[in-house]
Amino acid sequence: MNTAASTEPRIQHVQVTEDEIIARLADGRVISVPLAWSWRLSEATPQQRARFRLIGSGQGVHWPDVDEDISVEGMLHGVPAHRPRSTPARKRGAAVRGQEPPNKRRQPTRGKRRVQAGGRGARG
Repeated sequence: MNTAASTEPRIQHVQVTEDEIIARLADGRVISVPLAWSWRLSEATPQQRARFRLIGSGQGVHWPDVDEDISVEGMLHGVPAHRPRSTPARKRGAAVRGQEPPNKRRQPTRGKRRVQAGGRGARG
């Protein structure tokens, strides 16, 4: 019998105050982290903070209005969410003076490549 799954921490309820994210766990513990750990929730309205759903049988919480996910493990181990860095050009979706974003090299399209009869590299 596997008992590991039953000993994992699970969130039963979440409350977001002006200063904290508070989670009540299934085993009776109450844990909290500073609201500043979630920049999305920090900037959300009280109505957006109040609208959440538990995910993964209580392994985490999702706030759909602000697209934020917080795991119980992250809360227990102290993992704050960092605001992503972005440049104004990337916010607009434009490349900066012809530079491509990282890992976005141009590749030839398959439709423009011609294959010779008889397979690859065949002479005829």
